[in-house]
Amino acid sequence: MALKLIIGNKNYSSWSLRPWIALKAAGIPFEEQTIALEAPDFKAQAYAASPAGRVPVLIDGDAVVWESIAILEHLAERFPDRGLWPSDLAARAHARSLATEMHGGFGALRSAAPMNLWRPIEARPMPDAALKDVKVLSHRWAEARGRFGQGGDFLYGSFGAADAMFAPVATRLRTYGIAMDATTQAYVDAIHAHPAFVAWKTLALQETGIVPEDEVDWPVVKRV
Repeated sequence: MALKLIIGNKNYSSWSLRPWIALKAAGIPFEEQTIALEAPDFKAQAYAASPAGRVPVLIDGDAVVWESIAILEHLAERFPDRGLWPSDLAARAHARSLATEMHGGFGALRSAAPMNLWRPIEARPMPDAALKDVKVLSHRWAEARGRFGQGGDFLYGSFGAADAMFAPVATRLRTYGIAMDATTQAYVDAIHAHPAFVAWKTLALQETGIVPEDEVDWPVVKRV
């Protein structure tokens, strides 16, 4: 039975991007359904799909999985040959720790710089708390790359679940023109160049639905 991933708007839904890009990068076939975030009945549709009333949601036969990190763990369990987590024990422990930290942390950056893929790259002032998040992120990424990432352009060499968790952050750093050191910039560039991300962004730029709370220039909507 085919997997089904229920997501929100590609332009805005950072949590939806995470399992979607992991599935694409790993070559795992799936069906896709979008529930528009701006739809008046969004909550009703979302609650019909999962008890959390949010997206994304993965449907795998009788299994219903919500929360992006839980979806990634489910996929890694179902498809152990796809390399979503590193094979090395220490690298895998590090990757899981980073992914979990992303799931529950960096709220200041996420609040100040919502994912918005059609916004032109344009710097804007960031609060100190958001810049502190960027500093921590840069340190975490540099550590992962230095210890485990020599085999490729991503945190643990090849693209995996941890990179999927951080992909939306990479877009935030670029979209809002946030200053980066060379290692951070190289990682952000690698995320943006990955074919799965390119495919997501191409579709995102074709969308028309607007979510005002994710438009930091509101009531102006800036589009590339």
